[in-house]
Amino acid sequence: MSNRIANLVAGLAASICLIVPGFAEAEVRALSADRGTYVDTVELSKKAELIVLARVTHMEPVTPANSGSLSPVHRRYYAEANTRALLYGQNGIGGSLRYLVDLPADASPSAADLTNKDIFLFASHVPGRPAELKLVEPTAQQLWSPERESRLRAVLRSLVSPRRSAPVTRVRELAFVPGSLAGEGLTQIFLDTKKGRATISVRHQPDNRKTWGVSFTEVAGRDPLPPAQETLEWYDLACFLPPSPPQSAYVSGTFAAKQQAYSDYRMVLASLGPCERS
Repeated sequence: MSNRIANLVAGLAASICLIVPGFAEAEVRALSADRGTYVDTVELSKKAELIVLARVTHMEPVTPANSGSLSPVHRRYYAEANTRALLYGQNGIGGSLRYLVDLPADASPSAADLTNKDIFLFASHVPGRPAELKLVEPTAQQLWSPERESRLRAVLRSLVSPRRSAPVTRVRELAFVPGSLAGEGLTQIFLDTKKGRATISVRHQPDNRKTWGVSFTEVAGRDPLPPAQETLEWYDLACFLPPSPPQSAYVSGTFAAKQQAYSDYRMVLASLGPCERS
């Protein structure tokens, strides 16, 4: 490794940290440039100062002595790339980039070598070094594909929308009100979010059907709909609703009404599905 590269590695390695302290080894091992869920894309995008589509032109492993703080199941690489597009970022970026990235140590040499492949970088600028980037997490690199680019662009549009929803911060109240017909009723789950309030409504039909939806405004609409999968509205519920309502949440009504409200809360969680992170 040349002295120029060694100096770059030393400077960047001093500021890079383990990806997620406390992760089990198997969980850390699963992270690589070729993985990433919708949730990963959202959370990396929220952390990033800039998001770059680039083509890797050179990669080489960093010697353990120069790797700095490093997960035992990763190996650190020095990479050079050419900028293809700046997808997000207020400041400009040069045509040539240099950065460090961690890849699974058990990856084959061919899998670890991304030369001539297009990748997304979720990063920040290195002050005073315009050609160098620091990834927001040591593994914050994803291989390009048409599907990933479409997903990423949709996430970025949603994140900058003035009408975007916000993550849930608290379940404030649950209430079930029976209807006038047998089997009819309405459960409302009132939430606090980082931008205000939201309401989940679960409607019981006389034929035992249930429908539900969410409104991210102060007043719930007449017929709110559930959020589509892989949208920020879905993310803000699936990733931030607690597994069960906290004890501090006020639940009104009779014992039977409270039980129904809790049952409907669990039904909503099941309908949302898991908040999957790789």
